[in-house]
Amino acid sequence: MEKIVLVNKRNKIIGTEEKMKTHLAGKLHRAFSVILFNKKGEILIQKRAKSKYHSPGLWTNTCCSHPRPREGVGLAAKRRLKEEMGISCKIKKAFSFIYKAKIGDLIEHEFDCVFLGKFDGEPKPNKKEVAGWRWIELKDLETDIKKNPQKYTPWFKIIIRKIKGLKK
Repeated sequence: MEKIVLVNKRNKIIGTEEKMKTHLAGKLHRAFSVILFNKKGEILIQKRAKSKYHSPGLWTNTCCSHPRPREGVGLAAKRRLKEEMGISCKIKKAFSFIYKAKIGDLIEHEFDCVFLGKFDGEPKPNKKEVAGWRWIELKDLETDIKKNPQKYTPWFKIIIRKIKGLKK
């Protein structure tokens, strides 16, 4: 039974709970998202595996998950980047935000810490986690999200709006 970290709106830990219970009840919990750019400025995105418990088959950021209890969020982000995409590289926390989204019978209510990094190699994705991947220019991604929002995870659409704001 996988446990995740419950937090308040200031990201202070208030407890832990089983992952599915947390998502069924919509409790605020800690999460992270990693976005990698190559030297051309393109973003590495992944298509979530069909076997994922929510948002299967949707496009999203390079990597995302939840830190384990007593695990630092930065260490968790590096761990999952290696586990999901087979990538080891430097990442740095850029910003965080809270969002709430109903996804089927589940409610994602996350305090999401977003990490950015640079990577120019070839990912080696875990097929249990990732159905596909590609590099895409930010402007092309924004155009496709506007045209096909149903193809993307709710948190990723928020992250892209915030990254666009950082680039100005």
